[in-house]
Amino acid sequence: MNAPQAVLLDISGVLCDGDQPIPGAVGAVRRLQDRGYPLRLVTNTSRLGHVALHRQLRGMGFDVEPEQIFTAPRAVSRYIEARSLRPFCLIHPALEEEFAPWLHQSAPDAVVVGDAEMRFDYEHLDRAFRLLVEGAPLICMGDNRYFRIRGVLHLDAGPFVRALEYASGATALVLGKPSRNFFASALDDLGVSAGQALMVGDDVQADVLGAQAAGLSACLVRTGKYRTGDEALAPGAHLAADLAEAVAWLG
Repeated sequence: MNAPQAVLLDISGVLCDGDQPIPGAVGAVRRLQDRGYPLRLVTNTSRLGHVALHRQLRGMGFDVEPEQIFTAPRAVSRYIEARSLRPFCLIHPALEEEFAPWLHQSAPDAVVVGDAEMRFDYEHLDRAFRLLVEGAPLICMGDNRYFRIRGVLHLDAGPFVRALEYASGATALVLGKPSRNFFASALDDLGVSAGQALMVGDDVQADVLGAQAAGLSACLVRTGKYRTGDEALAPGAHLAADLAEAVAWLG
């Protein structure tokens, strides 16, 4: 692999576990910054708004700026704004501030799905289903199957997205990882091409295979949701114990 000109880092599972930094991650990010690597911290996390996510990372010791964080909710909001859509938003309460312009639609013409947590109930899912059957597009922040916090796996939005697809016959437009569009938007922010960037992640599907499909190099770390044998699914990806080891490998 040629030396990358920019680095994309997944947040949950690479930088932190919940609200706790993964050992060595704060120093590893600092070393990347000291070496002058342009960074984007990329995430499908849709239980925290952009401002709250930045505040949390700073509180854990990561010296990053808001513009260095690129989230799936931000990618979705840009998409619906550019197309003047009126979405029904099946999202977590923490995202309501970011999606305030679209929360009270009298005639929604799209469905937006994030990790809505307790809002994944029959009433909300049934309303989304009816809109989809009538032809509304299904736009989602990610289709991850699960995530991991403090060693415990939890359902993510993916299973609910699949249920809506199955029931309605719609096909979801995924604007978070592993979407090629997501990686392209992050690269546009950085001003580099896919061949000049490295993605570091713990999710072999969304982070590593998604990045490789978009033309980036990838490194899989054995933290977060990594499970033994994941590396066999992504030949060509570098394998590191954690972010600190990955940064040391970069030299």
